[in-house]
Amino acid sequence: MKYKAVFVDRDGTINVDGPYLSDPNKFQMYPCVGDGVKKLKEHGFKVIVITNQSGIARGYLTEKDLEKIHEKMKKEFQKHHTTIDDIYYCPHHPDDHCECRKPNIKLFQQAIQEHHINIKKSYVIGDKMKDVEAGKKIGVKTILVPVTGTDEERKIQGQKKEDKPDYVAPNFFNAVEWILQDGTDT
Repeated sequence: MKYKAVFVDRDGTINVDGPYLSDPNKFQMYPCVGDGVKKLKEHGFKVIVITNQSGIARGYLTEKDLEKIHEKMKKEFQKHHTTIDDIYYCPHHPDDHCECRKPNIKLFQQAIQEHHINIKKSYVIGDKMKDVEAGKKIGVKTILVPVTGTDEERKIQGQKKEDKPDYVAPNFFNAVEWILQDGTDT
C-alpha cells in the first residue's frame, strides 16, 4: 500500500528560525503547526520532516544536540495530541555539494522508499524556494509559507510558472487547509 504524505521543512516552517538553533529550550513552534499536523494525520497523511542542518558541519551544534531539539519538537506535537512520522536531516555544509541537502532530493527519495509514499497524492510545505524546488524535482505539489520580512516571495516573481509553488500560504494551518481542499487528499 502506498501512503500520501506531507514533507515539511523545519526551521521557518514548523518553528521560528533562529541562526543555527542548538538549544532545545529555544525551540519555539509556530502556534498553528500542531493543530495543522493533527488535521493532516486525521486525514490519513504521513507527516515527514526534511531539514537542512548545516550548523552541524559548521560546529554550532552536534548531532546529539539536534536529537535533543527533535525530542523537544516531538513533545510539542504531543501537546497537540499528534505526532510526526519521521525526521530526515542533512548535516552537511553547502560547500560539500552533497546529494541530501535541499534542493537535492536524496532524503526525499529515502523517505519515499522507506514509508511507501505515493508522490501523486503528496505535498511539500516549506518557507524557502529550495523547498519548492525539491518538491518540484520529486513531482509533488508545493506550498511556500514565506516568513514575513524575508525575500522568498520576491524570488517567486522571477520564476517560470512551472518553478513557482502551487500555493503561497500566509501560515502553516492555511497551507493544510489548502491541501485538504485540493482534492488529492482522498
